[in-house]
Amino acid sequence: MLKLSKKADYALIAVRHLATHGAERSQSASDIAEAYGISATLLAKVLQRLAKHGLVTARHGSSGGYQLARAPKDISALEVISAVDGPLVITSCVTSHGNCGQSSTCTVREPLRRVNESIAQVLRAVTISQMTEDSPDAELVGLST
Repeated sequence: MLKLSKKADYALIAVRHLATHGAERSQSASDIAEAYGISATLLAKVLQRLAKHGLVTARHGSSGGYQLARAPKDISALEVISAVDGPLVITSCVTSHGNCGQSSTCTVREPLRRVNESIAQVLRAVTISQMTEDSPDAELVGLST
């Protein structure tokens, strides 16, 4: 089953929160965690990873906290997920780690690579601004058939 990690979930929650509440002032990890009933310790680690990847900025001090480093329309869901979980892969054979024991007889490697790329393409197209409810861009990307 395809499933985002808890860290990726928290990262998307935090970035969406910053998109809707963080424009006027920095938001602390504990304030965001409290608003959603999630672990402040884990969220702080997630926000640090997002800062390391340039998606949020961190301010220290009494008025410190986090803010988005770029406009919400310029941050994709894939960037956020990849910052905390690494590259998106649905199976190890779609990476560049070489061949597995079934490479010579495998009939699903290429179809799975295309599925992986399609998922990445959709997540790349979905922006944080589209994930905010009151955004004029709230309609998410549809899959082409």
